[in-house]
Amino acid sequence: MCSPPFNRHPPPWEAVVLVANYLDAKTLAAASCVCKSWYVSMSFDHLWIPICDAEFPSISNLYSAAAMVDPTVNYRRLYALGYNSFKRRCQIPPKPLLSLDDLLFTFTVGDRYGDSRLGNLAKHGGDLLNIDPNGVFRFDIEFQHDDVSSTVRVNDNILEGVKVTWHVVLKGWKGVFTMVDCGAGQQSFRPQVTKGWFTAELPSPGCCSGGNGSGLVAEVGLELGWRGEGCGEVRVEKVSVGMMSVVNWRYVSVDDGLRYLQHFLVT
Repeated sequence: MCSPPFNRHPPPWEAVVLVANYLDAKTLAAASCVCKSWYVSMSFDHLWIPICDAEFPSISNLYSAAAMVDPTVNYRRLYALGYNSFKRRCQIPPKPLLSLDDLLFTFTVGDRYGDSRLGNLAKHGGDLLNIDPNGVFRFDIEFQHDDVSSTVRVNDNILEGVKVTWHVVLKGWKGVFTMVDCGAGQQSFRPQVTKGWFTAELPSPGCCSGGNGSGLVAEVGLELGWRGEGCGEVRVEKVSVGMMSVVNWRYVSVDDGLRYLQHFLVT
């Protein structure tokens, strides 16, 4: 039995337009690549308006403004803009160039005048043990006795004017970035108040280093230990550090924190 001859004639234009009403965006885009006539048939606004309204309504609202500036912009073009923007927003950012193993965290705690020093600490990022299980940029670091250069004697068990400095140093001392360098203002420490927090807004990275901030805040939590009564002695027991977003006041991920730091430490 002979097979019927292959029909080399394309379907009528009316049939193409009728079928196009039942196609989704991906199929419409693929069909428009067949030939010029199909491109025209698959680009009519009545095909793309419901798709654009359903998937990217805010982009669809640009049509009126676009028509005043460039009358050739149609809903097919607006859908392509919305789709490409959506894909870029969903892209997974690349892995940071740095790792915690490449960093050294250094801390200096004293009074704001530099007359007394409560403690110095240097901690390699790879040696951090208390990493948050949720993978956020927040770490608790214990001060060992050997890390503390001195203890400070205070009168009336009140310690005021504490200053904290937190630096992040690139391995091999190839770069340094200051995360926090500030005092506690009117905050004071005493045996009943052993914890305090220090925060600093971080600058914008790279080409965005204008007057606007980065939307990130570095924080240092300080916990002191007291010994004795009256003229007691005080020393640092623990520091807690982190990097937070001011948008939702949550800690950023470790990878996001490393990506931020590489703007200042990697050239």
